[in-house]
Amino acid sequence: MAKLTIQEAADHFKVSKEAVHNRIRRGTLASIVEHGVKYVIVDDVKKDVKTSAGDDKYYAFLEEQNKTLQEKVERLERNNSSLRDQKEQMLIEERIKIENIYKEKDEQLKSILQTISTKFLAQSMPNDISSVEIIDVSDEGEISLKKYLKSLGLKQKRQEKVIARFKKLASKDDRIIIKENKLFVNPKKYGYSDII
Repeated sequence: MAKLTIQEAADHFKVSKEAVHNRIRRGTLASIVEHGVKYVIVDDVKKDVKTSAGDDKYYAFLEEQNKTLQEKVERLERNNSSLRDQKEQMLIEERIKIENIYKEKDEQLKSILQTISTKFLAQSMPNDISSVEIIDVSDEGEISLKKYLKSLGLKQKRQEKVIARFKKLASKDDRIIIKENKLFVNPKKYGYSDII
């Protein structure tokens, strides 16, 4: 039976002092404390060498397991990153599809409204075409509001009410053109049935 200090035991077993402390805690090495110094009790050197070899195998096994787990963690992190990128790409594609659907629906709605306003204008036009005043239209299709209203055959009181509505909306509505403090419209390009 030999009594070794922690450092001597570490040298004897060819391990670190920490490994010796770990073995003491696990109970695979017996120890005593004399005058404040911890000693390791070694009964049979062959048995201890066997334990050391067993511990080395155990540590090697743990290191291999740790390496395997680390590889799995890295693989999972790569997969997670790839899935996150795929999700982001899918969201972008779906947003673009939705925007295109809304654009298409907007175009359809504009077309429907234009058709309705054209029919409404046709109905509000006088039946007797000969009474309709021929109006001058610029190359861009702009005419003065008064001429436009007169061409529709609206009565004077109705024209005054419509002109008041146009004046109210002039600064807010892009369909109404202001030139030299006069109001102009473009019936070739826009419908005005919602104001008239």
